[in-house]
Amino acid sequence: MVACGLACWRCRWLLPLLLGLAIIMGIIALAGRGWLESESEPYVQQASLWESCTRGEEDLNWSCESLMDYGWGRAAAATYLVGFVILVICFALAVIAFSIEILRFNFVRGIGGLLFVVAAFQIIGLVIYPVKFTEEIPLMGDNMFSWAYGFGWASTVVVIGCAFFFCCLPNWEDEVLGNIKPTYYYSSPERAPYLN
Repeated sequence: MVACGLACWRCRWLLPLLLGLAIIMGIIALAGRGWLESESEPYVQQASLWESCTRGEEDLNWSCESLMDYGWGRAAAATYLVGFVILVICFALAVIAFSIEILRFNFVRGIGGLLFVVAAFQIIGLVIYPVKFTEEIPLMGDNMFSWAYGFGWASTVVVIGCAFFFCCLPNWEDEVLGNIKPTYYYSSPERAPYLN
């Protein structure tokens, strides 16, 4: 019988896998043009982390301006990008930590601490962007923060969850390494007469 409990060696790769998922969502957020979009037709405005684009109702071509001309645009992009780079470093460290035969649990806790730093940087970038964007960029029509912005938040939520797990994982060192014998509980004395 094969069971994958906490002591299962294959299950140790779930945390690096989740970090890889957060990296993919971060790439989508960094590259996506859907941070802000028009909510309904006519679609006259869209923005990414890097630029804001508008067009007339009958015009087919987008007119874009760089958000890097604004201090807040550079700050939002820099903080999110720094968080993303540290996330990639944490992913590499997690793969190394889970590849060695004997886990270095203090090393794993350090990765958890770095992931909290990643979350802080990403949250700062994700908060600066909508606040300053709506203050300083003239909005046309009804707009919404859209899918790419949502991927940025999804990446951040996964990072926060992984940070807690990485920090708490050393508390269950023996269970993860399989050093504890399983405990069996019996429901009736007939099934375990030797306990009487």
